[in-house]
Amino acid sequence: MSSPSEPHPSTGPAPADSIFRHGGFTAFLAARMVAVVATQVQAVVVAWQVYDLTREPLALAWVGLAQFLPMLGLLLPAGDLIDRFDRRRILAASWSVGALCSALLWWLSGHGASGVAGIYAVLVLYGCTRAFSGPALQSLLPQIVPRGQLAQAIAANSMLMRGAAVGGPLLGGMLYALGGGRLTYAVCCSCFVLGALLLRRVTVAHAGARVQAQGSMVQRFGAGITFIRTRPIILGTISLDLFAVLLGGVVALLPIYAQEVLHVGPAGLGALRSAMAVGEVGMGLLLSVRPISRHVGRTMFAAVAVFGAANLVFALSHWFWLSCLMLAVAGAADMVSVNIRGTLVQFSTPDAMRGRVNAVNMLFIGSSNELGEFRAGTSAAWLGAVPAAVLGGLCTLGVVAAWMKVFPLLRRVDRFEEAARASEAQRQESS
Repeated sequence: MSSPSEPHPSTGPAPADSIFRHGGFTAFLAARMVAVVATQVQAVVVAWQVYDLTREPLALAWVGLAQFLPMLGLLLPAGDLIDRFDRRRILAASWSVGALCSALLWWLSGHGASGVAGIYAVLVLYGCTRAFSGPALQSLLPQIVPRGQLAQAIAANSMLMRGAAVGGPLLGGMLYALGGGRLTYAVCCSCFVLGALLLRRVTVAHAGARVQAQGSMVQRFGAGITFIRTRPIILGTISLDLFAVLLGGVVALLPIYAQEVLHVGPAGLGALRSAMAVGEVGMGLLLSVRPISRHVGRTMFAAVAVFGAANLVFALSHWFWLSCLMLAVAGAADMVSVNIRGTLVQFSTPDAMRGRVNAVNMLFIGSSNELGEFRAGTSAAWLGAVPAAVLGGLCTLGVVAAWMKVFPLLRRVDRFEEAARASEAQRQESS
């Protein structure tokens, strides 16, 4: 078997073939779709139910914290286990525990306010499952499709997942209106079980040779950290996303803009949230048909720059139509960046190391989203919403300029295969 860090130009069909002709990939997409829908529906209903029972805004903060902290604490050992064992089984086990969590929430939904403490406890368990399911999902995809179609597969996967992330909350609201928490959690439980069952149809055809584990878990994960630190393509890619979203995201400020700047009310807020998703899904659909194959480094930097510039125009806009347009542009640019970033990381990482690398990647992404919302909120409290958004857009542009100078190798990457060759050359130099 070829080294997992080398390109496989001779394996699998040509990149021009449709990625959806691979039965294993379509089964993977179906499994992930139903699991994402369950996740989105459950997130909406849990937040609504907890607030409805407590009428305390701080209770919603505990909902997020109960899920984030265990996920944060377990991501690193989860990455090590994902590299050592069958990723499909780990993912199926994670979703099975997710189904158990939905069943427990179904039971607790009949206990009224006395069940809120139990809901928090279940969310802690659910956060533990997310620590394993996220890196396992990212690490499993390159084992399913040929390397020549990996970029197309990532684009199709990202586009469909964003669509599910948009439709899931709407479905959750309708289900809760029809049958309350019991109906909603029953549907979530069924979706998690269905996702775990669909994984049996996923065929692993492109996995690298399994390496015998050496040393302790801490040492093995330390090797993963060293791998990232010594690969400027990977380090530059994931850190660019961390600081661009951390400093430039405006999603947390949308309620303020809808009410105080654009004066469009709750309906307008929904349109603003949807505008970014529309841009993401539209660009994801385009990339699934015509994936990016040349000048990937420069294109990624350009996409992040467009993301920052669009957010900057949004920050200064007082026209609702222009604000929606800029959010759609930012969403489309973010999808390009996500697609290239995910593909570069996958091409640059050997199969035996993907669990640990993707765990760190998820840690960066989770930190940028959670801390980014905190940054936006505190900046708006200190400076006002518009100055905070303007400052965020300028910071994103500054990050792009700095990263282009600090990571010239990333800027010069032309094809995804070059990232694999650069990673292999660095591995040989260090051995």
